[in-house]
Amino acid sequence: MSQIIEITDSHCHLDFPDFDETRDEVITRALDAGVTRMVTICTKLRQLDQVRQIAEQYPSVFFAAGSHPMSVASEPMVTADELIALAAHPKFVGIGETGLDYHYTSESAAQQQVSLRIHIEAARQTGLPLIIHARDADEDMARILTEEYENGAYTCVMHCFSSSAALAKTAVGLGFYLSMSGIAAFPKSQELRDIFALAPVDRILVETDAPYLAPPPYRGKRNEPAYSVHTAKVGAKVFGMEWPEFAAQTQKNFDRLFWKVAQFQAAA
Repeated sequence: MSQIIEITDSHCHLDFPDFDETRDEVITRALDAGVTRMVTICTKLRQLDQVRQIAEQYPSVFFAAGSHPMSVASEPMVTADELIALAAHPKFVGIGETGLDYHYTSESAAQQQVSLRIHIEAARQTGLPLIIHARDADEDMARILTEEYENGAYTCVMHCFSSSAALAKTAVGLGFYLSMSGIAAFPKSQELRDIFALAPVDRILVETDAPYLAPPPYRGKRNEPAYSVHTAKVGAKVFGMEWPEFAAQTQKNFDRLFWKVAQFQAAA
């Protein structure tokens, strides 16, 4: 029997209604596929209780929370103190997702920028990684991330990275991480794969963003954490590495950035 290679789905949304009837089965399939850890992301703080309960129910699931940029205009503005207080939970491991989305919600750009800076301050004070969503806002994103880093260091992952080579260069230059989603596995995403190939492999994570963006051969279907294996195998090819070697590298990367997960597991 071949050994199961372990990886981590660094970003999914297990609280979404898509999983309400099958959450147990979805997590079991992930574990069977070698996806031994999942970070489920709360995008609206009013949904925090459900997300936290999922992390508490399943040993392999951890959680992060923030105010998604597309929701900033319709939700109360989060405070740094609110986010910092969440870090007291042993399975709360990241700040976000936050960021800028000018594709769908450009009218709230100013509010998004305020919210982003609040999340950065929480990441800075807690030492937990910032989880960034960026869409059609590369210049403002690069500027704010750089300005804030100059005000005090923090760590960060560019979740579901599908932006420009310039933003990738800025992020990597600040010591941040780029996360590969199913988009990187799409046949027409060669330009994106080329951008990833220019990044240091010790700054790469993998994710699903489930239930969205399922990679081939499941494209068009509901995504789930088990499918991150398919994206990761494409990542191995991008970096010219054997699959077990690439998987092990992404595990090291995840442990380094999401240090609280490794800390929790060591204490268990």
